[in-house]
Amino acid sequence: MKKVVWPKHSVLIIAIVATWLTTYFGYITSFNMKIDNMMQEFILFLNPLSFLLFVYGFALFMKSTKKRNIYLLTISILTSIVMFSNAVFYRFFNDFITLPVLFQTSNFRDLSSSVTANMHLTDIFFFTDVLIIYFAMRYVSEKEPKVQRGKIGRKLYFVMTAAVMMVNLGLAEMERPQLLTRSFDRELLVKNIGAYNYHVYDLFIQSKSHAQRALADGSELVEVGNYINANYTEPNPDMYGVAKGRNVIIVSLESLQNFVINNEMDGHVITPFLNELTHDKDTFYFNNFYHQTGLGKTSDSEFILENSLHPRNGSAVFFTHSGNTYDSLSERLGENGYFTNVMHANNRSFWNRDIMYNTLGINKFYDVESYEIGEGQAVNWGMKDIPFFEQTVDLMKEMPQPFASRVITLTNHHPFDLDEEDMLIPQYTSNSNTLNKYFQTVRYMDEAVKVFFDDLKEKGLYDNSIIIMYGDHYGISENHNKAMSMYLDKEITPYDNAILQKVPLFVHIPGYGKGKEMDELAGQLDLRPTILHLLGISTKEDMQMGADIFSPDHEPFVIFRDGRFVTDKNVYAQEVCYDNETGEETDSGACEPFIKRTTTELDYSDMIINGDLLRFKEEQTQHPEIKGQQKE
Repeated sequence: MKKVVWPKHSVLIIAIVATWLTTYFGYITSFNMKIDNMMQEFILFLNPLSFLLFVYGFALFMKSTKKRNIYLLTISILTSIVMFSNAVFYRFFNDFITLPVLFQTSNFRDLSSSVTANMHLTDIFFFTDVLIIYFAMRYVSEKEPKVQRGKIGRKLYFVMTAAVMMVNLGLAEMERPQLLTRSFDRELLVKNIGAYNYHVYDLFIQSKSHAQRALADGSELVEVGNYINANYTEPNPDMYGVAKGRNVIIVSLESLQNFVINNEMDGHVITPFLNELTHDKDTFYFNNFYHQTGLGKTSDSEFILENSLHPRNGSAVFFTHSGNTYDSLSERLGENGYFTNVMHANNRSFWNRDIMYNTLGINKFYDVESYEIGEGQAVNWGMKDIPFFEQTVDLMKEMPQPFASRVITLTNHHPFDLDEEDMLIPQYTSNSNTLNKYFQTVRYMDEAVKVFFDDLKEKGLYDNSIIIMYGDHYGISENHNKAMSMYLDKEITPYDNAILQKVPLFVHIPGYGKGKEMDELAGQLDLRPTILHLLGISTKEDMQMGADIFSPDHEPFVIFRDGRFVTDKNVYAQEVCYDNETGEETDSGACEPFIKRTTTELDYSDMIINGDLLRFKEEQTQHPEIKGQQKE
């Protein structure tokens, strides 16, 4: 085919326009971003352009056509990979990739099944611009201009680039004032400044967080401590110490959301055993309890349980801050004579657990090497729940008492695959294969928990234990709203998405006899103080952001890592205030005081983690005179 003669820099212009349009169409086809008006749509359309003008513009400094073409093609491939990776990630996490996540390479092998399940054939579309640019290089011949403008032309080009950036930021700031202070809301950032600029901004934020530790001097601890002390609640005297001296068994129920409890799927009971516990006189079942995890998922739920702090925004604390000083639940239990351990039939290094558990003061980690996985007992993530629980009880039988065991289940994990012999109910029928299989794996996990309780009784461990079970994070993301809408027989709004973050919490005290279903609004940050108070261990001096759920003064206020929150009266989601009873939009003034508190608490939690502030608390404990100097 004969080359067409075009004006100079035509290939550059084609590259910019091709990647710009590929990015925009990728936004609207692969990401479920809420667009409220034409201005937001225009910003979404415009926002890739400033970055692309800037990064492609360096080709203007290259005199060799061959080098320039290689550069343009390389940039188009890299931007395509960025968009493709975000699309796959978004389908599972309903969020955008951050730099720390990219460096969690030790998880990649274990996550392969989930990644593969979220790759679509249509994802090849993200590389459309690469093909367009390649063909432009082959078949477009650029005509040399009669007058060489050189430096002046390049200056004008980058002035235009800066102008586009300023227009983009100006319009974004009009739509969302103080946009760049909301780094916890990645979707908001991508909608307004674009995916590529967001990743540049993420690099800045991550660099800033690492600098915080180097610059911290402990003075920040006083400010954060004042906030925590102001929100401390005294324990309920009727509940304080009711489980004193008992073994503590904490079960993390993988991906279990509360909507399946006391519910059916096509006439099949989903969780028969857990349903029984909701009416059991030895059980407190909390039906208004929320997970508060971020991108760290299960590891975030562990971090929250141990420390009663919010996880980091955009990364897993288990990876980024495993060298910090923490005042963990396990450490406190160890100080009170407990043999602390975690039981999880997965690789030691997954989520950096082998390192983080030492930091948290956990005495022993029973990983996959502690279990014998027989034929037919393996699952994608390690070991099926029923044989796992059976061997777990055998291991508990050999532990010194009192022990405190955290038990982490596996089977009910995305992509929710199950062997045929373990399918106790049929699949659901919807447009979501994920939701269809979810009910089956939940049913299997419920059966496994029943086996666990029976084994504890049989091995003589049940009566002298307290068993706390909770859902660690959501299993069905917002990307499956269409299927969830079909199952729940209602349209799913941002309000409903927030409500669907409820996970079940069971506090089971054998022989107690006063259990009941609890409507108290609470979240995972409340677990640490609640458990310690049930064991008769004070938390008054602890740097924790949760509060005892049983306390009469417990405040019905739950903050999500992405900036959403729930109170007893309102839900705040996607910058809209909803009435918590009707689910309808209401006056934003009702949410306004809690919006500021949400930002403050998330910032304080980040300060503790990024600055490693609890190391200064340790110094103050050892040297009380330091504390006095700081207060002065």
